[in-house]
This record gives sequence, C-alpha cells and structure tokens, in this order.
Amino acid sequence: MDIAIVRKRLQDAMGEAKRRAAERRGTMDRANAAFATFMSVTAVPLVRQIANVLRTEGYPFTVNTPAGSVRLASDRSAEDYIEIALDASGAAPHVVAYISSRGRRVVDVARTIGSGDPTMISEEELLAFLLKALEPFVER
Repeated sequence: MDIAIVRKRLQDAMGEAKRRAAERRGTMDRANAAFATFMSVTAVPLVRQIANVLRTEGYPFTVNTPAGSVRLASDRSAEDYIEIALDASGAAPHVVAYISSRGRRVVDVARTIGSGDPTMISEEELLAFLLKALEPFVER
C-alpha cells in the first residue's frame, strides 16, 4: 500500500479520535454540572429527610456526602447503604444507586435511577426509587 494513503488514513483516524475525546470531555463537563445541581437541590436534602424519618421510626441511618455522591448508611452495619453517584464508565454518564445490604438477603447491586439523566430525575421519582431500595433494610 502506498505510504501516502496510510499516512492520510492514520491522520484521519487520529483527528477523529481527538474529536470524540473532546466531545466526551464536553459531555462529562455538562453531566458533572447537572449532577452537582441535582445533588445539592434534590438528592442530598431528600436523603437527609429520609434519614430523619427512618431515625424516628427506629432505624438509625446516617447521611454522608463524600465527594461526588450521597450515602445513606445504616448505623447498625457499615455494609448496609444506598449511595447515589454519577457513573461515567459507559457511553453516556448516568445517575446510579449502589445498594448494599447484608441482612437475610444479600443485595449488592447498581441500578440506574430513572432515565439516568440528572436533569430529568424528579424529586418524586427519586423518592419512589429510594423507598423501593430501602425495602431490604426495613423488612428486618
């Protein structure tokens, strides 16, 4: 094959890879900004309300806000928690909940919340998701 053809195709492939990388960075920047707003306006306040209600019902839970996530953790077992975070490992970043429960039923899953788009997840949708996710913790 002619070296000029190889060089041209290689340059095109490198240009396309750089364009896709820049596009991915832009998508991640927008997703991180939307997720930060979702966390401060919707997720953290709602998770704190849930923790307060759980505490009054005799289920001691604590809310932790490590960088880029919110975790509702049982005070009885460090292995029982629900953590909401932004998952950027796939083609499109999406909001996921990591659920870990070591009671009678061992549960260790990651589930996308709603559509996964932090701008589209309503407070009601998040509440419904969390209530379902809390079932293994409160059925004991």
